[in-house]
Amino acid sequence: MIHQNVELHNVAEITPYEGGVALQRVPESVRAHLNEGAQFKVMQPGSGEIRFALDRGATASVTLATVPSDNWGEETAVTVFFGDYRHDMVTVGTDPVTIEIGWNERLLECYDEVIEIPHTFSPNVVRLMMRGAQVVFHRASGEGVRPPRPEELPSLRYLAYGTSITHGAAASAPYLSYAAQTARHLGADLLNFGVGGACHAEKEFADYFASRDDWDIASLGLSVNMMGFEEDEFEQRVRYMVHTVAGAHPDKPIGCITLYPYFGDLRLIEVHSPTKAERFRQILRDAVRDCPTPNAHLIEGPDILKTFTGHTTDLIHPSDDGMIEMGRNLAAALRPLMS
Repeated sequence: MIHQNVELHNVAEITPYEGGVALQRVPESVRAHLNEGAQFKVMQPGSGEIRFALDRGATASVTLATVPSDNWGEETAVTVFFGDYRHDMVTVGTDPVTIEIGWNERLLECYDEVIEIPHTFSPNVVRLMMRGAQVVFHRASGEGVRPPRPEELPSLRYLAYGTSITHGAAASAPYLSYAAQTARHLGADLLNFGVGGACHAEKEFADYFASRDDWDIASLGLSVNMMGFEEDEFEQRVRYMVHTVAGAHPDKPIGCITLYPYFGDLRLIEVHSPTKAERFRQILRDAVRDCPTPNAHLIEGPDILKTFTGHTTDLIHPSDDGMIEMGRNLAAALRPLMS
């Protein structure tokens, strides 16, 4: 989405809010039909970005704030990139903050050499990657600030749907989520639809992904958030999600990921157990096997997070090390499908 002189990436709708616009990842017509948790989570940026091109040596300023809420807190972590190069990290709260952005002297000095190095994003593209509370964009100012051109961005787009693991819950920065790491290894632009604690594979989400034509490859993590469901309900939702999205885009590969290893594989805890976890994995295997189109591909979660010690101490959310491992392995699993 282009708004004023910037691109709002992974933003489907904006709403006026206290002198700026509040960003959300799905249209309100979709959000209103999701489960309560997902309705809140899609208001969070989830590795969404504010982007603009900045001329060599120029400076810019961006004013942001957040929408306060008991459901997502009041702060958002913002990582600033110049293209693929990390530049700065800032925390934004409910009071508007103006982020001053200027070229690093070394990057500027070596610009002629850097621009010849293969890159995913042009180093002229300033990217503010966000994770946390819902973001309010006020303005971006600076001489020559403009939306990026297509040739300054990746030509490949990767869509990821899943739980808080996809959302990047325990990663220490938004670019360290496995979805962001997968996109980096694929040389792709990320569309992240992780909905922490609320990945319930609703029909509306499936229909929304099916209706979009701005992605080239997708992964569907289906889903430890549904372990409290009865098996027949899980099967019905998973089959609809896989068959609908794959059927709408038979030329686009879709990786369907079974449950990642987690504490439910170790012992019975509430609705989680090794037996049920394996049954849910089998339901997704069968849904992929029965898909009418051949572009749905099974990816086993344990083949993506191979190291159980890649978890944090809650034994479900991967740490930075686990996320990096997952991104590398998932990219390796998806890459052959694109051929």
